[in-house]
Amino acid sequence: MEILFVAGFFLMLLLTGISLLGVLAALVVATLVMMVGGLFVFVIKLLPWLLLALVTVWIYRACQKPRIRRGNWTSR
Repeated sequence: MEILFVAGFFLMLLLTGISLLGVLAALVVATLVMMVGGLFVFVIKLLPWLLLALVTVWIYRACQKPRIRRGNWTSR
């Protein structure tokens, strides 16, 4: 169904006097804008899960006992 919309949009732009180069440039720019917008929305949707992972790691590290390192060869 979407391909029919794109084909109709393409045809109407050509019929109204927009050049083929202008139509192709518009399609490329629209594709790039939609891709960047989709990636932005994807990051926004994943943000709560990323924050949950960061908080989980922070709590895990805070609850660990500090380990005593023995045999430090660099400080002789």
